[in-house]
Amino acid sequence: MTAELVRGQNHPLSTVRLEIRVSAGTPVVAAATLSDENGHAQGVEWVAHPGSPTLPGLEVSRQAAADHRLAVDLDAMPASVHRVNVLLSLPTGDGGGPVSFGSVPPPAVRVTGLDGTEVAGYTVTGLSAESAVVALELYRRQGAWKVRAVGQGYAGGLAELLTDQGLPQAQQLAAGINEAVAQGLARSVPAPPPPPRAPDGDRSRQAAASALGPDQSGSAYGAQGATGCPAGAPTGSVPTGGPTDPVPAAAVPTDPATPQPAPPPPPATGGPVDYVHPGRRNAAPPPPPPTAPPAQPGQPAPPVAGDATGWSMEERLYNQVWGMFEDLARTTAAYRSAVDFADTRMERELDQVLSDPRSRIGGQGDAAREAAQARHIQLVDQARQALERDLVQLGAESDVVEPALPPAYARWDNPVWHAYRVPMEMPMALRLGDLHLPESDSLRIPMLVRLPLERGLWIDSGGTASAEEPFTDSHELRHLALVSAVAHTARLLAVYPAGEFTVHVIDPAGSGAQALAPLVRAGVLATPPAAGAAGVADVLGRLTQRVDLVQMAVRGGVADALPPGFDTSQQLLVVNDFPHGFDDRAVNQLRYLADEGPAVGVHLMLVADREDAAGYGPLLDPLWRGLLRLTPVPDDHLADPWVGHAWTYEPALVPPGSEVLQQVLAQVAIARTKHT
Repeated sequence: MTAELVRGQNHPLSTVRLEIRVSAGTPVVAAATLSDENGHAQGVEWVAHPGSPTLPGLEVSRQAAADHRLAVDLDAMPASVHRVNVLLSLPTGDGGGPVSFGSVPPPAVRVTGLDGTEVAGYTVTGLSAESAVVALELYRRQGAWKVRAVGQGYAGGLAELLTDQGLPQAQQLAAGINEAVAQGLARSVPAPPPPPRAPDGDRSRQAAASALGPDQSGSAYGAQGATGCPAGAPTGSVPTGGPTDPVPAAAVPTDPATPQPAPPPPPATGGPVDYVHPGRRNAAPPPPPPTAPPAQPGQPAPPVAGDATGWSMEERLYNQVWGMFEDLARTTAAYRSAVDFADTRMERELDQVLSDPRSRIGGQGDAAREAAQARHIQLVDQARQALERDLVQLGAESDVVEPALPPAYARWDNPVWHAYRVPMEMPMALRLGDLHLPESDSLRIPMLVRLPLERGLWIDSGGTASAEEPFTDSHELRHLALVSAVAHTARLLAVYPAGEFTVHVIDPAGSGAQALAPLVRAGVLATPPAAGAAGVADVLGRLTQRVDLVQMAVRGGVADALPPGFDTSQQLLVVNDFPHGFDDRAVNQLRYLADEGPAVGVHLMLVADREDAAGYGPLLDPLWRGLLRLTPVPDDHLADPWVGHAWTYEPALVPPGSEVLQQVLAQVAIARTKHT
């Protein structure tokens, strides 16, 4: 069954010998770049294009055309190649052709076997001012190949795209490709004109790129660094979707057996972003998501909670949140790029005025300066209007999604917690807080990380700079850090089935007694918080032994031979005020748990100020890098996996005066008692 991909979605490839078929309503240039594991092409010899169409395992067309077939043999790729990027661009020159993808029907790209069997397809919608686009990416992951729909456009054209691929000779290479294409176009048959454009077309669920600048791409430690949340992708980024998790978007239910028509082209300018996704099919048909009420004529369909791909409402909501996250990242990138373009253009125009002695004085110079400033204001206003249009749509979507979230994804003030019952199975993700950008301060994106946790958490209790909390002293920060850790711990306890999550706490000096009181009073800890050097050694010794036993059992293929009564639940170790109370042996055991524990169900939550451990020097650097850093107050240290914005993180704290935490922990304690 063919997988109809949406932007960011991936799909496994069942064969290594492929054809990539491109269909467009106008002649386009098809090319491909090979990239290493960091996503960079190592030189012009890693680019297949009309002037040099053949590389090992890859062949592209020799001229611009409305239809292309690219041949790919993944087994013939050099071992250093980890990605194959399929590029499309509009020919340049004086032929009177289109200058941007926004003025032509969206190109469709299909991946097929040599027998013509379709594996996956992607229609590159949502482009406007871009004249070059990375359509698809074939990438190697754990010895297997997958395809991902990318749809990354560049208003700066092929040269900008190649620069983003890491090619230092991008300008010269783009000029050479365009020259080869110009010679080929002289021999090609002109394509028929595209059909008339609809007055208003559907947009794919992505942020529209501004007509003034490229939607610049970058990667951060987040989805691609951490695994890929989401944010739950970063070395300071957000755990993520990306390589491991798809970053899907909302979906429209379709019959997989029925061919779907290509979506109509997007409007050239203006108009709201249509929430409905055109022509979408899924690799595996999910249960039908909720349908939106009919829209008013000329208006986009109103958003619906759960309108995304997935087999369950939980999965659809998870994917929808990630779609919103990507949309906000990209629409903000487009806005910032447009503003940068406007600033650069005004500076260039003013420099030209000042460089001409005749225009430095008098009315001519003043008029030129005023004209440059007026053009700058116009461009910035246009970019702001596009941003605000997308923010309105995303805000409307957030308004319907937030109330529909299950407890694992919901804020503590969501009414869903008042009907909380201990679940029968573990959810796929957990909310650790909210993310927002300065351009959209009122719009909060839930920060979801996949479960079970793939890396430990570090709640930074020192050195946190916060515009909202500029006068918070170090003692208050340490207290807030542990309060934040308790809220995260309670949430983890609440989303696991009874008896499947066990919490241990180390509080060497007993300084966290007040913040830890809710957990202690509810009786949800395995044992009382460990204090003193002896308590630290006891807890670390037991958990280290557990990791050793499980590793030996798994590696020996005798996982069912663990000792009788062995606790098979997931384990969480919360450490307060590290490294106080830790000797060298305890520090090494903690590092061991952080590195080896997650793979066998032992997770770490460290509440610490890194400066307190400065005496260990670089010895602990791998520990800090291996943990996802969170803060007890708002802080802009996390990055998205698409364009690398610095997002402000806000922890998921219980509202002051609320009893929800005690009520939830009471339910967990009751279920724990019944289970034992």
